[in-house]
Amino acid sequence: MPDVGASRALDPLLCFAVYSLERRIGRVYAELLAPWGLSYTQYLVLTLLGANHGVPLTLGELGRMLDLDSGTLSPLVKRLERRGLVRRDRDRDDERVVVVALTDDGRDLHAELADVQRCLAERLPDDRAAAADLMARLREANDFLARP
Repeated sequence: MPDVGASRALDPLLCFAVYSLERRIGRVYAELLAPWGLSYTQYLVLTLLGANHGVPLTLGELGRMLDLDSGTLSPLVKRLERRGLVRRDRDRDDERVVVVALTDDGRDLHAELADVQRCLAERLPDDRAAAADLMARLREANDFLARP
């Protein structure tokens, strides 16, 4: 049996607190998205495309917004395309650029998923000021760590 002191060694580590929270939130999203057979990252792609009001995004733009490389993002988008939720096209001016857009089914699903965020929020403490402060601090830390 592990020493309780050993597990307490993780308590002051910010990285572990963030990691642990991310894993817990990931499990909640997995549960919430299960009825649609979506992964969290697929949900994020649909959310970005849906929030862009019908304007397609390039694979590169999606990758930058999600902080994902093309080796991770391309297969994910292909799976969404096979399900008929997105359409991939080559840019007319530059064949190397892949443009991604929601299909009608993808737009319908995006609308269905509108309550997912609310369902997650219902599982969190109802302190909007603290939540806004936490979001601001997380974004600040993320921006700071993204610097070269």
